Formats: sequence, C-alpha cells, structure tokens
Amino acid sequence: MADFKSRRVTMVDTQVRPSDVTKFQVIDAMLAIPREAYVPADMQDVAYIGENLILGTGRVILEARSFAKMLDALDIGPSDLVLDVAAGLGYSSAVLAHMAEAVVAVEENADFAQEAEANFAAQSVDNAAMICASHAEGATKYGPYDVIVVNGAVETMPPSLTDQLKEGGRMGAIFAVGQLCELRIGRKIDGQMNWRLLCHANAPVLDGFKREAAFQL
Repeated sequence: MADFKSRRVTMVDTQVRPSDVTKFQVIDAMLAIPREAYVPADMQDVAYIGENLILGTGRVILEARSFAKMLDALDIGPSDLVLDVAAGLGYSSAVLAHMAEAVVAVEENADFAQEAEANFAAQSVDNAAMICASHAEGATKYGPYDVIVVNGAVETMPPSLTDQLKEGGRMGAIFAVGQLCELRIGRKIDGQMNWRLLCHANAPVLDGFKREAAFQL
C-alpha cells in the first residue's frame, strides 16, 4: 500500500517550502489534507506529482506550488469566510477549510460536485459546503466573502464574482495573458480590484471566464 503521508511530506518539502511559502497555516493545511482522497481513484498514485492533475473536461487540480503560493499571499485566517470557485473534487476547499472559519465551494460540473460532497463527508470536513452552480456567478446568497479563490485560469474576471468580495477582501486567480499565465492576488479597495503579479503559473481557462472575441469584418 502506498505511503501517502510520506508523499505528502515530500510534496511540502520539495514543492511548497522551496517556493518561499512560509506561513505555518499553509504548511500545516497542506500536510494535513490527504490530496489522494480528492482525486479519481485511478490517479491516487500520481496525486503528489509537481504539476497540475488533469481531471478532464478542461479542468485540473492546481499544482501544489502554485496553490500554496496563492494561499500564502492571501493570508487566510480562522475568522475568514472563503468562496472557492471551480472546486472540482474538493481538495482546494478542504485545504481552505483547514485554515478558514468556513468555505463555500462552487462547482458547475454536477458529477464533480457530487463527488466533492462525498469526499467532504468521508474526510469529516464539516465547515465546507458545496454548491452546484455557475463558476462565474459564484454564490451571492452566502457572501460577501473575505477571500475568493479561483481554481483555474481566467482571461477576464466577471464583476458578478468580484462584487461578492468584501471591501478590503482578497482574491487569488491565474490570468491568461497571451501564451503565458500569471498568478495574481487582488484586493478590493474603494470598490475596485487592485491586482499584483505574484508569479507565473499554468492552468486551462475556465468556461465563463473567456474573453469574447472581437468582431472583425
């Protein structure tokens, strides 16, 4: 039987810590949450490789390095309410739930959402709730949020999502810029999003976050 705990420690020691991720709560959460429990059964053996895990239908679980750097910069605390967009099978939400007061996970793929709910139950994650809904629409009913995390790349960020962030709230997302992708951290100040580049990252662009092609004659 695979020693997933040792693999988890190795992931943190070789992918997370060397990437200047220093906050104890991030390290602790990524050591505590069994990544292998949130991937398809036939992918458990590769759950801890240092790259995005492909779930199909243009969706991934973000590589540990990029996800950890995002969390480190977002500075999530025990009183924060977090919206986790494109939560997939629930791994990101479980990590966030270990750090925050509560997590609202949004997943528009009904099969993924159902499996995530089962994973939360199996792993006793009782402060994360799964909502099957459009990623771009988020979950207005439960907001506003202290933190919003987007698990995938965006070409444009819809106001329908940023409107759900509290004043002073933080947001992490990967922006597709030409052929490159940039992990950015945003903060809402006076009702406007102010973004800064954190590092380069890679992920497929999520449906609902693609820029409409300009009309040309």
